[in-house]
Amino acid sequence: MLTFFIVIYLLLTLAVGFWASRRIKLTEDFTLAGRSLPATVVGVTIFATWFGPELIMGVPTYFIQEGVQGIIIDQFGNFLCLTLVGLFYARRLYRMRIVTINDFFRQRYTPAIETVTSLINVFTYFSWIAAQFVALALLFKTIIGLPLNWGIILGATIVVIYTYIGGMWAVSITDLIQTVLIIAGLLFLLIKLLDITGGITPVLAATPEGFFRLLPEPGIHNWLDYLNKWMILGIGAIPAQEIYQRILSARSEKAGAHGALISGGMLFVIGAIPLLIALSISQVYPALLQDSGGQNMIPNMVSRYTEMPVQILFFGALISAILSTSSGAMLAPATVIGENLIKPRVPGITDKQLLLFTRLCVIFVAVIACTMAYFNSSIHGLVVDSVTLYLVCLVVPFSLGLFWRKASIAGAWAAMIVGLLVYALCVALETRIDAAMQGLLASLLAMVAVSWLRPDTSFAAFQKNQTAA
Repeated sequence: MLTFFIVIYLLLTLAVGFWASRRIKLTEDFTLAGRSLPATVVGVTIFATWFGPELIMGVPTYFIQEGVQGIIIDQFGNFLCLTLVGLFYARRLYRMRIVTINDFFRQRYTPAIETVTSLINVFTYFSWIAAQFVALALLFKTIIGLPLNWGIILGATIVVIYTYIGGMWAVSITDLIQTVLIIAGLLFLLIKLLDITGGITPVLAATPEGFFRLLPEPGIHNWLDYLNKWMILGIGAIPAQEIYQRILSARSEKAGAHGALISGGMLFVIGAIPLLIALSISQVYPALLQDSGGQNMIPNMVSRYTEMPVQILFFGALISAILSTSSGAMLAPATVIGENLIKPRVPGITDKQLLLFTRLCVIFVAVIACTMAYFNSSIHGLVVDSVTLYLVCLVVPFSLGLFWRKASIAGAWAAMIVGLLVYALCVALETRIDAAMQGLLASLLAMVAVSWLRPDTSFAAFQKNQTAA
């Protein structure tokens, strides 16, 4: 019966994609939903894109093992990133009337930097999308016993179909539906578990000493590791295309900025529910922590110890979360490939042709991500890997290019090259201080130094173009 209801849900999701496809007339409809979304929808779509298997299946395991220290990367990092984007980045980017952040790199610097940053942007998404496919495969394994590799293919196929057909319209509509299911499913499961434990107080009281310690132990290396946790997503995800694809889909710059802030709050509050669920499971059903490194703990608990209505609600919610994240993650690099790698190199390309190329890119991205999923089944590891290049290559030229008048083209090149080289060297040497942190610092120093040594008039030209537009 559970399999039947899951199949029905997946078919309904595909039906939404077909329905949404009727609104796709132009490439802008496919990539930005016609720039017509209100703030609440923008917030919900960002939330649904980021509230995926990482926060439901990956992070809770780290929470059980390490306490609050284990969730800083995701729980606190997501909130920090989206707050910064909503307060400082969203309005500026919206006013530019661009489609991707790589359009910003072209306008602020050069087409060559646009190309390089586009390649980096696309490459970073493969790991993140692979993480979603792994999560879907683990879910299919739990529900119907499907082997992991076949589960990856099945999950990718479903996401490709409705993303290919409906684009951002389909993603936005299904995100609204899926968010309701996610919240309802998680709350229902939490209430059921707390009924078994006798409430939240016994669960919290049973945690070891220091479990909820927010600050690290004394020591320079402990503090550096702690700051690195905040930076991985809190700073590293600031140039993420999927954020701005939703902000730029808003009906106004105010709606885009407010949407980012709404999503940050939703992620922080609703993201606490899986943590409490996992903490309760660890005390009621501790044996479940052994399966798949703990990643399959919550799905296994539901399938083994709950009745059918609960299973239908929860697995429908979990599939909703993964599909939302997968579709949004696949649409972002497909848009970058179409807008920044194909369009500039095909003179005279029509909007209809660009729309077709962008849709085909959805399939291309899925194939690469499937391949990566075969070789790495760690959800959390794949997600962290996906933002490392952002952190060491893109954050500095993106942020300084937006806010610092003296940021030069030569400085942007230096930031990307030096940041990547220092990161790679630190990884090779296995330095005690995290390689990503050192890469970010090197990128910042390189951009500031080279911009002072090799100044130019790129900012003035950028401002002139914005005024003319």
